[in-house]
Amino acid sequence: MKRINRIVVFLSLAMGCLLLAGRVYAYNLPDFTDLVEDAAPAVVNISTVKNSSGNHPPIAGMDQENLPEIFRHFFGRRGTPQEQPQQSLGSGFIISDDGYILTNNHVVEGADKIIVRLSDRREMEAAVIGLDKRTDLALLKIDGSSLPVVELGDSASLKAGEWVLAIGSPFGFDHSVTAGIISAVNRSLPNENYVPFIQTDVAINPGNSGGPLFNLDGEVVGINSQIYTRSGGFMGLSFAIPIDVAMNVADQLKEKGRVARGWLGVVIQEVNRDLAESFGLRKPMGALVVQVASDGPAGKGGIQEGDIILEFEGQEIHRSGELPPLVGQVRPGDKAQVLVLRSGSRKMLNIEIEELPDQRGARRTQQEQPADRIGLKVAELTSEQKQRWNVEQGVVIVAIEAGSAARSGLREGDVITMVGSRQINSVDDYRKAIGLLKKDQSVPVRVVRQGEPAFVPLKIE
Repeated sequence: MKRINRIVVFLSLAMGCLLLAGRVYAYNLPDFTDLVEDAAPAVVNISTVKNSSGNHPPIAGMDQENLPEIFRHFFGRRGTPQEQPQQSLGSGFIISDDGYILTNNHVVEGADKIIVRLSDRREMEAAVIGLDKRTDLALLKIDGSSLPVVELGDSASLKAGEWVLAIGSPFGFDHSVTAGIISAVNRSLPNENYVPFIQTDVAINPGNSGGPLFNLDGEVVGINSQIYTRSGGFMGLSFAIPIDVAMNVADQLKEKGRVARGWLGVVIQEVNRDLAESFGLRKPMGALVVQVASDGPAGKGGIQEGDIILEFEGQEIHRSGELPPLVGQVRPGDKAQVLVLRSGSRKMLNIEIEELPDQRGARRTQQEQPADRIGLKVAELTSEQKQRWNVEQGVVIVAIEAGSAARSGLREGDVITMVGSRQINSVDDYRKAIGLLKKDQSVPVRVVRQGEPAFVPLKIE
């Protein structure tokens, strides 16, 4: 009997220790109440109104509903494409007491009216100071003074495992709070070359886009932007734009209304195990240069096809996706040190970084010219566009007017690679192919839209 009593006492003590340990562990979990109380007043709800849906007809044969799992920008939408007007919901936060607000570009893009609702329920119309599609950021301005503002943190020092908290308006529920941890940093996402994303497991849903991601010190370290999903809902993979990147963009938008990025002028690919072995590397690392723009900074500075970029400005390149954000942060005109592996030897090069080319110059030239017989204005592809959309040739649509092309479902930004059986390698090829088409003729046109190829039936009217 005594032995049984001793066993009972031992088990009781053991259970007590486990319960005590559990309580200690629970007590060590973060308490977010003070953080939320201090930070929430600077978080805003953003609603937009579009007087027209702006929807384009889908490309024939491209089933958008059956695409595989994708990274999705996430913000709420009220109404259907047929309803007028169309409203969307998102989040944002105030970064200066005179009314500057950061949010996502996809929350406000194309809006005819932007309404910002503050935590005290006041509503104000916001003006767009600048938009940047490449980082999916927008800088807005409302009239005000002595407004509550967020504190900004240092996203460069973030580590996996840290606690973070999001405040936003999922499904329109203002100032909803969700928490989790940082899953990884410096994540590269498809078609998002200039943002080293913060990956978290914080619950993000429609309406959270553009809202702040806080650390335990109550500082904003990121802007919630995308999720990875199979179902369309939250699945534990959320992605935020680092605040360091966001503020660099915001400062440029505020100063000159646009963002100037560094450009190296190379097409790169990942170095896998087999490639690493063939190049004499002990492990896969770096960015393999597969193409160099002859008139670009890399070509002028001595980078060659077949080089593996191991370091950029002293930072090791472990994966190829780490290189574009580093290059993009360099001010055009500055020189950068690039360490490459060439024929088994390491070589340090000094490259003068240039500004990333865009279509503004080409667009202006095209806008001054009349549209062609099907209502299109096209331009040559830049090397950056070729890399982004994984195309080798074609022309990009820079403007579209009423006509055969618009009725066929072609859009601005589509890349035309074939007209009928003719390959399109340049604007001259395109013009010749269009000029040979006859009235009432119907031809297949191969286009690439955001990396997805498809054929569009084009009827000349």
